[in-house]
Amino acid sequence: MDSIFSASFQKNLLFLPFFLTLKFVRLSIGIPEGSSLVRSVKDLSRRNSVSDIKARKGGPPIVCLTAYSKPMAQWLDPYMDLLLVGDSLAMVIYGMETTRGVTLDTMINHGAAVIRGSQRACVVVDLPHGTYEDSPCQAYTSARRVLDETGVQAVKLEGGVEFSDTVHHLTDKGIPVLGHIGLLPQKAENRGGFKIQGRDDDGWQQVMKDGLAIADAGAFAIVIEGTVEALALEITETVDVPTIGIGASPGCDGQILVTDDALGLFSDFTPSFVKRYADLGEEVAKAAEAYAEDVRAGNFPGLEHCFGVSKDKK
Repeated sequence: MDSIFSASFQKNLLFLPFFLTLKFVRLSIGIPEGSSLVRSVKDLSRRNSVSDIKARKGGPPIVCLTAYSKPMAQWLDPYMDLLLVGDSLAMVIYGMETTRGVTLDTMINHGAAVIRGSQRACVVVDLPHGTYEDSPCQAYTSARRVLDETGVQAVKLEGGVEFSDTVHHLTDKGIPVLGHIGLLPQKAENRGGFKIQGRDDDGWQQVMKDGLAIADAGAFAIVIEGTVEALALEITETVDVPTIGIGASPGCDGQILVTDDALGLFSDFTPSFVKRYADLGEEVAKAAEAYAEDVRAGNFPGLEHCFGVSKDKK
């Protein structure tokens, strides 16, 4: 009996707090008990590679969300195929008006945090504005830092035909790249704002050319953002790598959202393509209100929260 408890039983006890957290997150977002989306401990022993993601072309949908911190990565990881450390953190975390103000050092710090909080998902970090556009060599230097200093599996960069040589240079040197075409947040200021792409024939043809060029350059997958649905579907059916949609098409090989949008944690604005799965911002406000009331009423802390107090006084 002792030998049984010393091995498998004790190991399972170590995972108990983790599984309780998973159950809370699962119930919060409506995943039923026994769903295949919930990973087993065995599944958690190996992280998804870029090859795993690429092999999902035409297969089960690739599930992706953004993550910027270790705690969020821990909560999301069991359900995600890919976690993106997006430069959207400039707006969501740091309150900037666009994504262009975030630095490479900042992205590296957040990427390392997400790696520390995840075990299963493939983790990708955005190359921020100003760190890859000048030349393929600049892009390589930035991407090499990201991979070496974080341990993530790949980088993402925005752009189409004009950056196909850069993508080819990176992949040729062993840097996996997630492409990003369509609406490009880093370049929105130069394009008249956040506008849906592909509404006219010229726009349609340009985004199609972008998708083909980035796929041919060696990207393992491509994010398609903010395009008309039929265009995103046509690109998905044309390129030989998976597409990941955000405001694109249900026909894409995968989907991604900014987690803070989906969970109601970012209230400045909500894009029309977002489905909100929770209103955690309201829950945070309620908890803060309850805490404030307890402190002002003298109800917190109680003696049970203090040290050096005898048990009969608690």
